[in-house]
Amino acid sequence: MGRTSTAKDRLIDAMIELIWAGSYGSTSVDHICERAGVKKGSFYHFFESKTELALAAIDHGWTEHRKELDQIFSPVVPPVERIMHCFRNFRQEQEELFEKHGRVLGCPIHSLGAEVSTVDERLRDKLQEILSQFIRYYESAIRDAQAQGSIVTHDAMALARIVFAYSEGLLLHARMWNDLGRLDEFESGAKIILGVKG
Repeated sequence: MGRTSTAKDRLIDAMIELIWAGSYGSTSVDHICERAGVKKGSFYHFFESKTELALAAIDHGWTEHRKELDQIFSPVVPPVERIMHCFRNFRQEQEELFEKHGRVLGCPIHSLGAEVSTVDERLRDKLQEILSQFIRYYESAIRDAQAQGSIVTHDAMALARIVFAYSEGLLLHARMWNDLGRLDEFESGAKIILGVKG
């Protein structure tokens, strides 16, 4: 039996890294193939275009990230702690990426979305779909906290969107200023928004 090719997986990994550390527009098929160690012919064997690879990479990255989120937002964890743990996970990930790349990279979904939302409808729709799914993790935790009486809100979905926007804003500022210190207010700011005492 022949050896199973890892070329497709390497292309996906290369795409994720290149657009996260740089940009989608500046990432060419040649750059992707070079980073993946894959010939251009193999690229087009698996993907019709850079957009098709980007969609596959986004799906792959989200599938992997959801495994972490399912653990972080487990119902056995106190609801407010789920959100705080998520923020701590963001911070740890950014620190690891800073060590590897020498820069704060922020959120790949928002960085890519800001770049392509007005020029690529398919990518924009995929990113919006993922962000909507992400926000539901916050909403679930907020509803559970509301049921316990640790958060008072009349609109859990709206509060989830606000907390999410706050966290993504900090990640964006950390990327723009290349400063991990911008993430120091993750937990304290979220507690103020949520109305959590202490």
